[in-house]
Amino acid sequence: MDDKKEANTIKANDTITATELKGNLGMYLDHVMNENEEVVITKNGKKAVRLTPYITDADRYFLMKEKALDYQYGGKKVSYEEFMEIYEKSDLRMEFINGEIVLLSSPSLSHQEISGNLFAEFREYLKGKPCKVFYAPFDVHFRKEGFKDPDVMQPDLFIACDVAETTNEQGRYMGTPVLVVEILSPSTRSRDMVDKLNTFMISGVREFWIVDPVQEIILVYGFKDLDIEHFMTYRKQDTVRSFWFPDLGIEGEEVFLKG
Repeated sequence: MDDKKEANTIKANDTITATELKGNLGMYLDHVMNENEEVVITKNGKKAVRLTPYITDADRYFLMKEKALDYQYGGKKVSYEEFMEIYEKSDLRMEFINGEIVLLSSPSLSHQEISGNLFAEFREYLKGKPCKVFYAPFDVHFRKEGFKDPDVMQPDLFIACDVAETTNEQGRYMGTPVLVVEILSPSTRSRDMVDKLNTFMISGVREFWIVDPVQEIILVYGFKDLDIEHFMTYRKQDTVRSFWFPDLGIEGEEVFLKG
């Protein structure tokens, strides 16, 4: 087998045969270690073993605990009222999207650095203005056009201009943000780029930023009449321009600044 050709075809969570593993063991070990992804090995057409990145016993304990909680709650289809009852009694971070409970994992270091950088930039820009910037964990109830139940999410960051008039007696914000930011992670990528984009678009949000820490790009969506009116891709060397706030510009270098 041509190692170079085979290496170019390795995909995330790939499945290979035992024969392929024997002939290219070093290559697959490197792939699992460097890409932090698992490879499943089959024998006689059946899945036999799994090659996964090494984790410590402590990490393994917390991983198994998280999986147990995910089995108990994650992916469960419930009503909005049932979700709120579960949420009020739980210490877990969770969201309610399209009638389904989604458990939230702890953010990475790069995620927190980007979140902190953007918060500082937004806060500076909003000085003297009626709008405020907030960061997770902070529940937002997104009421989608044509749907009975809202989605309940904890955006990484959001800017709201209706806080005073939409905060209820329990101190919960019940309004609609103007601008929402989500920072991608491997576990949330598809949900952020599909489900959340759709929710924000049809719930009255004006602008949605998707930040990709790996590629160091920022996608900016502008919404009007519950549809996408504006879309731009910004790289680290660009100045990110807001759709809704025309005088808001943030240097990409500042967004992805480390340390």
